[in-house]
Amino acid sequence: MLPIAELNAGQEYGGLMNSEVPMNTSTCRISDPRENQLLAVLPDAKWKRWQTSLELVDLSVGQVLSEPGRTPSYVYFPTTAIVSLLYMTQDGGTAEIAVVGNDGVVGVSVFMGGNATPSQAVVQSAGQAYRLHAQMVKDEVDNGGPVLKILLRYMQAMIAQVAQTAVCNRYHSIDQQLCRRLLLGLDRLPTESLAMTQELLANLLGVRREGVTAAALKLQVAGVIRYSRGHIDVLDRVRLQNRACECYGVAKKEYFRLLPMPLAA
Repeated sequence: MLPIAELNAGQEYGGLMNSEVPMNTSTCRISDPRENQLLAVLPDAKWKRWQTSLELVDLSVGQVLSEPGRTPSYVYFPTTAIVSLLYMTQDGGTAEIAVVGNDGVVGVSVFMGGNATPSQAVVQSAGQAYRLHAQMVKDEVDNGGPVLKILLRYMQAMIAQVAQTAVCNRYHSIDQQLCRRLLLGLDRLPTESLAMTQELLANLLGVRREGVTAAALKLQVAGVIRYSRGHIDVLDRVRLQNRACECYGVAKKEYFRLLPMPLAA
């Protein structure tokens, strides 16, 4: 079994502690590191080298994995957790620029040469991830080869997601933005249920909560979703996708073009 990260006390975020909690193996399924699609395509030689250094961590909602302007100590490969990359304004407003789940990695500044990033990485959906010391990933990238190629292709896909998010926020309605964001979450989870409050969605989209409430009500009345106490069950994914704008499909198509690995169906 891979080593499990020890409890780390962290700073408080949104009323939750920023900590990585050891897994309770008696009650929780231990995810396979190769459920992360970047780890899954590592060549065997690189995989064997990384395998013994990967640490399994349990990530909680609201946990901050990296802060703006700081060099991260670890790189995270989510398996069942979902992480939001957020930009924050001086007056405390937030907006999500990208979503990272089992399709990617958190901490790209480590291997892109910038060491720090202006965005904040916050756990949006609790779950598991595997982490590596940032220096180990940086050394691997500096050596070139297949790891560098995989990560650069992922970064190109990530840039496409960020670009489409900017276009979506500028030109498309809150209704369309909400549908796109729900689909991004579904792609990275094995279920059709999302643990998300309307307040959280409003913060992620950078809009007023009333707008999200109205958009969610339309979807519920139409029988596309069912919302109850911070949980959104998607009842009709096809209709949800039909109501989303083209931004969702464009970014997903680019990911498949660069990294032909299946996201959730």
